Amino acid sequence: MIVRSVEYIKGTDREIYAKKGTWISRRFLLKDDGMGFSFHETIIFAGTETFIWYKNHLEAVYCVGGVGEIEDIENNKIYPLYDGVMYALNNHDKHYLRATTEDLRLICVFNPPLVGKEDHDEDGSYPLLE
Repeated sequence: MIVRSVEYIKGTDREIYAKKGTWISRRFLLKDDGMGFSFHETIIFAGTETFIWYKNHLEAVYCVGGVGEIEDIENNKIYPLYDGVMYALNNHDKHYLRATTEDLRLICVFNPPLVGKEDHDEDGSYPLLE
């Protein structure tokens, strides 16, 4: 059984700050945990925008706090994000993620699982790391 608290993760190598300063990710489960997926709490900072294209991963996200939006670049559609909204990037969707008036608190699952150090590349993706 694996049991971890956010306090356990804060200040460790499982707490990743985006190089661009738009988010922080607390990575509860990673590839080496052997679950077949990774599980994260991600905070998107208010007033920021992040371009994302997970060409190597599928992701499901559940918003548990804050206010923001996700813009699907393919169809130019914007979806509001707030507590209780889920979205899944089942087609490696290129998108913008924005936290508007307050930080977004998101619970995220990745497949394949992340190994821990990933940050967005120039094209908005996470590399496949071993």
